[in-house]
Amino acid sequence: MSRKVCLTGIKPSGIPHIGNYFGAIKPAIELAKNYDARYFIADYHAVNTIKDAALLKELTRKLAATWMACGLDPDTMMFYRQSDVPETFELTTILMAFTSKGLMNRAHAYKASVQENTLAGNDPDAGINMGLFTYPVLMAADILLFNTNIVPVGKDQKQHVEIAADVAQSLNHIYGKDLLTVPEPVISETTQVIVGLDGRKMSKSYDNVIPLFLPSKKLRKIVMKIVTNSQEIEEPKNPETSHIFSLYKLFATEEEQASAHERYLTGGMGWGHAKQELFEIMDAHFTPMREKYDMLMEDPSHIDAILKEGAEKARTIASETVKRLRNAIGID
Repeated sequence: MSRKVCLTGIKPSGIPHIGNYFGAIKPAIELAKNYDARYFIADYHAVNTIKDAALLKELTRKLAATWMACGLDPDTMMFYRQSDVPETFELTTILMAFTSKGLMNRAHAYKASVQENTLAGNDPDAGINMGLFTYPVLMAADILLFNTNIVPVGKDQKQHVEIAADVAQSLNHIYGKDLLTVPEPVISETTQVIVGLDGRKMSKSYDNVIPLFLPSKKLRKIVMKIVTNSQEIEEPKNPETSHIFSLYKLFATEEEQASAHERYLTGGMGWGHAKQELFEIMDAHFTPMREKYDMLMEDPSHIDAILKEGAEKARTIASETVKRLRNAIGID
């Protein structure tokens, strides 16, 4: 019996940080142990905001190298670049005929942009391109093209998977056939918020991130910037309210956590010592990955070849889906 299919797209919008690692990369790679994984770099989605060709190409390669360094195996998981699968865009055109404008009007990203414009006193659609407006349809095509059963997403992306499901059900109903697999969003309830340097959720918008694969010296320097209170070394400290301890727990064993927890409560552990311990355990965790990442980035053509090979596998499935749809709608 074949395994169910999980699919996720990763937009190359910036350098991944440890919040991305624990919130998306690691869980997705774990999920692939029990599913037929199909993961892709969503470079066409990125064009909505990135208009620099060289930057987009660089970010695409860096993102691919990051996921492979973190454990994605292109030999056992389908890994490709969205733009290398032209069937995605033919399916997008087909799906447009089954997607109401009202549904697009209710899409979160579009509504948020309209609200921002309205509050600023601008035209509601100022600066909004059709790529943003029809973003959910392209995402639906990404999902439906590959007979996807589940899509791991954050809560902010759940609506897009629900739109894909609505469109698939509509098309299946009109033609009276199960032409498209109806996907379900999977949201991990156990994924915790990863705090940044200032204690807020780690986010590029807050400029409080710890990028993945920083060289050791730079990693130590940024860890030392974590915000703390003014407690002296000898004072007992509450580990449950410490940003440092919150990050430390992500990397430490239960025994290491218990030991650090006790030292916080006892006193004699200065914030400088705590930051040094955090740096050391983070550096040990990421050094093997950093070395693999650096090796991959030394040969960009090898990364391109891996993505091209993945796209060839993807197109085998994608072409069958499009062929099935073309036949059903009368275009064959």
